[in-house]
Amino acid sequence: MGQSSSSLVAQTEFNRREWDNPSNRFNLRSSVILPFELTEGEFFENVVVGGRDYTSDLPDECLESIFHFLGTGDRKRCSRVCKRWLRVDGRSRHRLSLNAQGEILSAIPSLFARFDSVTKLALRCDRKSVSIDDDALVLISIRCRSLTSVKLRGCRELTDLGMAAFAQNCKGLKKLSCGSCMFGAKAMNAVLDHCTSLEELSVKRLRGLHDTAEPIGPGAAASSLKSICLKELINGQSFGPLIIGSKKLKTLKIIRCLGEWDKVLDMLGKFNTGFTEIHLERVQVSDVGLCAIANCSNLENLHIVKTPECSNLGLVCVAERCKLLRKLHIDAWRTNRIGDDGLIAVAKQCPNLQELVLIGMNPTSLSLAPIASNCQKLERLALCGSGTIGDAEIACIANKCMALKKLCIKGCPISDVGIETLAWGCPNLVKVKVKKCRGVSSEVAEWLRERKGSLVVILDACEIGPLDGSGSEFGVQESGMEFPPIVSHGAILADAASSSNSRLTMFRTKFGFLAGRNLVACTFRRWSNGDDSSNANL
Repeated sequence: MGQSSSSLVAQTEFNRREWDNPSNRFNLRSSVILPFELTEGEFFENVVVGGRDYTSDLPDECLESIFHFLGTGDRKRCSRVCKRWLRVDGRSRHRLSLNAQGEILSAIPSLFARFDSVTKLALRCDRKSVSIDDDALVLISIRCRSLTSVKLRGCRELTDLGMAAFAQNCKGLKKLSCGSCMFGAKAMNAVLDHCTSLEELSVKRLRGLHDTAEPIGPGAAASSLKSICLKELINGQSFGPLIIGSKKLKTLKIIRCLGEWDKVLDMLGKFNTGFTEIHLERVQVSDVGLCAIANCSNLENLHIVKTPECSNLGLVCVAERCKLLRKLHIDAWRTNRIGDDGLIAVAKQCPNLQELVLIGMNPTSLSLAPIASNCQKLERLALCGSGTIGDAEIACIANKCMALKKLCIKGCPISDVGIETLAWGCPNLVKVKVKKCRGVSSEVAEWLRERKGSLVVILDACEIGPLDGSGSEFGVQESGMEFPPIVSHGAILADAASSSNSRLTMFRTKFGFLAGRNLVACTFRRWSNGDDSSNANL
């Protein structure tokens, strides 16, 4: 049934000799075999602890580098091996996520005595718990004066005074992201006044902002700020002075914010025209705002998503002045206000276009043909929810888009005939994705795979869902400085989480103009990291 005591000793001695043999010490093919009756703890006590600790020959810097390759769970286990590993792990951890409940206050001194090199901190509290208050935040800022990135989510007990004290202690902050917090304009101004190196600011559902809120910015941070993302704010226009006064600002994202934005964009077009990336999603913007944006001659990335007051006039204005445009996303929300006329202007004026996403529009060959002919650098194209994209349009794309690498077609009345044309054109095509196109059969998809051996073909003709681009690898980007999902692990450390649908329901209830629409979170997954790095990021 089991080994005798003498055989166990012999096996253990053999394992020790195998471990002590220099030729086997780092041989991945040779492994120390655990006797069946010995537990893991007994084995290490008899073999490893009784022998030599070979990691003692490694400098702390090498051990830190090794730890960086481990996942969170493995690092936690390694930190319990010995005091040295505990110290090295704490010193080498630069990112920390905490379950920011009020009970954490008493653990903060010991926690940050261990993790004394943290530069990136995420604090998140769920809706059913009481979050940390000003005292806890100030204590953290005293212990971690070298913080460069802070993310706050659901910290409803924080006030303007606590944020002001935090900003005074963490003047080297470069990134701040806050969501579902209760502080307001005074806290934001304190951060902008004291954090002179701030580069990225993301604000989502800030409860303390209201119609009578004081103007925000520009402050001392205006000289360094490069990116601003505003989401689901009641009075986001109060950030107008900051947007206009930050002369180094390159990226602006305004997503689902109430109120009229033409005035802010008009001032932007007059006094701050250095933007390279602008996202407008579900906001009240008209052609007046688009014409103001057109003054940003260095604009490379533009998203116009579900802004029903925008028309061909505004898009033509942008195309004529923003000739460096590389990425253009348009979700026309089936209003038919943006169509061939606007796209023809893009084709004529924007030869550097590399990525084009058209959702809820009805373009025809009148605009697709000049785009295919004139935009010779076009590599990624997505056509979603269009009733006018048929086989003739796909054939036009196949014949003229020589640089095209990625093609997504969703909810368009195409057939096998249109897909077959891709076999004879688009020589650089590497991936085709077809969804909700009932006229396309699996047989033609398999034929196209065989015809072009290196081509990846994804076909999903039966899926039922909204035709908004959310299922494609293009889509509406709602990025910004977002919080990593966090869930409590024990009482303090947090690693992952799931979001709650009740937040979305509450937002729909508050903002009635969105209640009748499907608020699908359409995340833009970039196909090419190379494009992102060249555009450089939240």
